[in-house]
Amino acid sequence: MDILAKIAEQKIREAMERGEFDNLPLHGVRVVPEDLSGVPEDLRMGYTVMKNAGVLPREMQLKKDMVSLQQLLDACEDDEEKKFLQKKLNAKAIRFNVLMEKRGKGSAYRKYQAQIMQRFS
Repeated sequence: MDILAKIAEQKIREAMERGEFDNLPLHGVRVVPEDLSGVPEDLRMGYTVMKNAGVLPREMQLKKDMVSLQQLLDACEDDEEKKFLQKKLNAKAIRFNVLMEKRGKGSAYRKYQAQIMQRFS
C-alpha cells in the first residue's frame, strides 16, 4: 500500500470515529452497484456519464421511439396517419439495425430476438 492510500485510510478511520458518516443520506440503505457487464469496456464511462445526465444511449432511444410509434400505430384509426406512422417506425427500425450491425450485434441480436419472440408466441 502506498503512502497516499495509508493517509486516506487513516483520515477515513478518524472521520468514522468522530461519527461524520452517521447522518449521510441513504445511511443503512443497501446501494446496488450498476451492472455494466453487457456494455463494452470502452463505452462504460460514456454510458455512466449519459445515465447521470439523464440521456439514453442511441440504441435505447431508438427502441423507446419504436415502442411509442408502435403504440400510436396500434391506436390509430386513420389510414393516412397509419401509413405515416409505419414509415417512421420502419425508418427507426432500419437505423436501429444499422447501429446494431456497426456494433457487431446485428445478426446475432436478431437471432436472439427471434428466439425470445418465439417463446412468447
